[in-house]
Amino acid sequence: MPVPLSGTEYKTDPYPLYAELREQCPVHAVEFPSGVHAWLVTGYDAAHAALNDKRLGKHHSRGNDRWRARASIMPAPQHSQLQVHLLHQDPPKHTEMRKPVLTWFAPQRIEGLRPRFQELADELVDALPAEGPADLIAGFAAHFPFRVLAEVIGLPPVLAKAFRREWGQVVAPVGPADPGRPRYEGLLRGLQGYIAEVTADKRANPGEDLLSSLVRAQDEGTLTVEELDSMVFQLLVAGQEPVTNQLGTALMTLLRHPEKLAELRDAPELLPSAVEELLRFDSAFELTTWRFFAEDSDLHGTRIPAGDSVIVSLCAANRDPRRFEDADELDLTRSPNPHLAFGHGIHFCPGAALARAELQIALGTLLRRLPGLRFAGDPSDIAWVPAVLARGVRCLPVTYDRRR
Repeated sequence: MPVPLSGTEYKTDPYPLYAELREQCPVHAVEFPSGVHAWLVTGYDAAHAALNDKRLGKHHSRGNDRWRARASIMPAPQHSQLQVHLLHQDPPKHTEMRKPVLTWFAPQRIEGLRPRFQELADELVDALPAEGPADLIAGFAAHFPFRVLAEVIGLPPVLAKAFRREWGQVVAPVGPADPGRPRYEGLLRGLQGYIAEVTADKRANPGEDLLSSLVRAQDEGTLTVEELDSMVFQLLVAGQEPVTNQLGTALMTLLRHPEKLAELRDAPELLPSAVEELLRFDSAFELTTWRFFAEDSDLHGTRIPAGDSVIVSLCAANRDPRRFEDADELDLTRSPNPHLAFGHGIHFCPGAALARAELQIALGTLLRRLPGLRFAGDPSDIAWVPAVLARGVRCLPVTYDRRR
């Protein structure tokens, strides 16, 4: 029987289940809340190999009828118009579409923008209460990533202010029979209308930025209209909610380990290695998106039918004791730290340098400017986001001595 990946207990702490699955074998049949069945890869070596396995493709056309019956649930026309972005492409199309993104998200360019990112972080902290309590998700983490993203991709301030965070929920599966389906479809239509505004603005007011370059590529015939809309969709959604979630998981981890929080606060030079460890310890990218074999294939001793979905658990891989010593312990100085929080291989997250900079600046700013930072209540009362592929918290009530 497939292992269910659902429920409050699982979303709050999936690591005991992952440890049990790792010990049994690398690949397991699983079932998601929507009823979708998949094959889950859990161990570090197996995950690393799967992420680099050229037999596994990402394009949805590879999915079989069983997968498509439940997993292709984004309704038409949005399914065909918003689902042809990088995460669902294979070479050579993937290689071609990825190039402009890599240029604008290059580490050297991101480093040059750090002073601006710091200004944005400080502005948000300035708006927090002078003394606790405060919700660090609503007051900081829900806004900082998108403000940074807008700077990086060239989203005009007026349009940036018009973006609704709830549009990011469209990546969470809502089946046709779900009572929340009408709201889900409304969010999709709203986001699609917003994307049309963004591309129209960039066509009328082109600049030297990523969004303008994508619009030019579509005008020149390099991208189709659907590919352009899908890439803007991916930038807006993947550039916001995952970083919000990662800030939430990182802060939860530090607040649960007050001695580590104090260590990092007193030694900010540890931020680069601390961020890598926080990414490993509890990643916002819990599971990857679908991969498919074109024909029946063996995957670490398990026969996988063609077109069945294969998903890698990045969180399970990052806690594998066969790869990481004291894998369930938080070590802010861990080195080396070859975690898989950003994936691996050709689909390695192109925004990794940006995410690292955001996390370092955000955590450094919050620890420096909010002395005495601690939970405002019982952390067990904090609700985790019931997303299928991601980890994060809905809110993060904290208190602190004062705002510096």
